[in-house]
Amino acid sequence: MDRSKVQRRPKYDGDESPPPDFDGGDEDHGAGDVDGGDQTPFAGGKVRRKASRFREHRGDYLHVSTRPGLMRILEKQGDTSILFADKVLKFTGSGKMKRRIFILTDFAIYLIDPETEAMTRRIALAAVEKMCLSKLSDNFFAIIIPTEYDLFMASTRKTELVQVMVDVTKSASDYELEVLLSNRFEYNASASLVKEVSFEESEGGIKTKFLWK
Repeated sequence: MDRSKVQRRPKYDGDESPPPDFDGGDEDHGAGDVDGGDQTPFAGGKVRRKASRFREHRGDYLHVSTRPGLMRILEKQGDTSILFADKVLKFTGSGKMKRRIFILTDFAIYLIDPETEAMTRRIALAAVEKMCLSKLSDNFFAIIIPTEYDLFMASTRKTELVQVMVDVTKSASDYELEVLLSNRFEYNASASLVKEVSFEESEGGIKTKFLWK
């Protein structure tokens, strides 16, 4: 990657401030190219960065198997197959950002407080209906769970996370997880709050707006 290029970062409207840098990962940097003939869930419809297209994927970026506190959480639920693990930012219904450990197994999604290593939420993969992403080169995504409130998060390894989600769903069931690419979509930020998020390119970055519905 040419580090002399101007780095592009999202811009925000409203009360929500931009997320801080993550530890590790480079998917947050640089402008993207439009894929052609891509056999990923994005199917050529999304602007992706060269870094995310050619990065070597390795799944567990937190070495979960060497962390007893995290392994106890998984073993208590009967889960030991770790397909993806990394740090993410989760957006709350009020717009606050919280750092979380995101672990994906072949049965569920786990969100864990990185300071206390306490599980804050577990979502069965069978409960996930779809994932929503913009068509631009940002780090945001939503996981839609009709029986619960949804997740809106940011990850520097979003491309890999989405691909693994699609792959594990397809291998464990008879359907393929829907990946909606749109620069405007809604999600349930809480049991009683619906938000609409929109994305648009602007000078020097990507502008992100949140509307309360």
